[in-house]
Amino acid sequence: MRSIAHLGVCIVGLMLAQTPVRGAAPLVADPLATVASLPAVASPHWIWVNDFVFPHMPDGQALLVDGDSGAFLGMLSTGFSFGRLVPAKDGKVIFSPETYFSRGTRGTRTDVVTLYDPVHLAPVGEIVIPAKRSSNMPMMANSELTDDGRFLLIYNFTPAQSITVVDARSRKLVGEIETPGCALVYPTGPRTFFSICGDGTLLDVRLDDSGHATSRERTEHMFDVANDPVTEKGVRIGDTWQFVSYGGVMYPVRITKEGLTLGTRWSLLGPADQAQQWRPGGLQQLAAHAGLNRLYSIMHRGGPQTHKDPGREVWVYDLAKHTRIQRIAMRNDSGSIQVTHDPKPLLFSAFIASTTLDVYDATSGTWLRSIEHVGTTPTILVTP
Repeated sequence: MRSIAHLGVCIVGLMLAQTPVRGAAPLVADPLATVASLPAVASPHWIWVNDFVFPHMPDGQALLVDGDSGAFLGMLSTGFSFGRLVPAKDGKVIFSPETYFSRGTRGTRTDVVTLYDPVHLAPVGEIVIPAKRSSNMPMMANSELTDDGRFLLIYNFTPAQSITVVDARSRKLVGEIETPGCALVYPTGPRTFFSICGDGTLLDVRLDDSGHATSRERTEHMFDVANDPVTEKGVRIGDTWQFVSYGGVMYPVRITKEGLTLGTRWSLLGPADQAQQWRPGGLQQLAAHAGLNRLYSIMHRGGPQTHKDPGREVWVYDLAKHTRIQRIAMRNDSGSIQVTHDPKPLLFSAFIASTTLDVYDATSGTWLRSIEHVGTTPTILVTP
């Protein structure tokens, strides 16, 4: 009986607690609960930090940070095994290839390209694509836009290799282009791109105005895959893609009317550097600035198989003269770098095993600030 009486008292108490009190003042809104919008035009010094979130991979995310103030501006939730965001050329939408499972970590798989409003960071559309988006280590070449921004190209691996083509204008799936033995996406024009093949050749692909392939041709052998392999982490300035080998040799792949050609190879390392076992490394090891015609490379000391290791220096090169002009000492291990494209560029640096984002003046190399607690396992850095 005592327990029943006690239960009755509790019920009456709950009923009284939910009864409005006459004359009570209305609740005051929490002053911290606000909804903000971003400017329609992104600052050239903003950076998207794409996060694979290795400890809990279904919860990929991308975080927007202001390099000038160090302020955190917003975040997107981007699903399982997330690679990177692809901002539209006109800045009016953000494309994000994403993967989801009906039971969170299992069940029916659905791959989509989610379209986000860059002002409110809210989803505004979704394009279902074949459920075969590659879930490799994140890199820029997993997904790219053609030069005119018309088609979004997404690399697939099942392990059969192919490219999904999405019409970014009509926001519809176009189809799939088979690229057997060749991986990733490197745009070369409004209707052209290439993939890197396992034998050191390139697959040069040409599209029609509907986004379907009109030709797929293998080039001559560009890279020495047996003796000094080239990493897939290339950067582009104008009509040239720059790739670096494990040993620090640069391979410039030029885009011409006749097709793709290999330019003059040159080394990031002098004899003294080689003797000290300096070499490039990292997840996103190269960055470039077209206006300054400079190449930035993460450097560390180690053996031939340390091409993924982070570094504590970034070396800067004059691309016209193929000479090193600067060595920047990093405050923390650097595994990913990115340079903004404006006349007063910033250099961003992150490492997958740290949540600190470092910001430098890209011309002087001066450290400006460190931003703490950025994501969980930051990978690819993308400028808006």
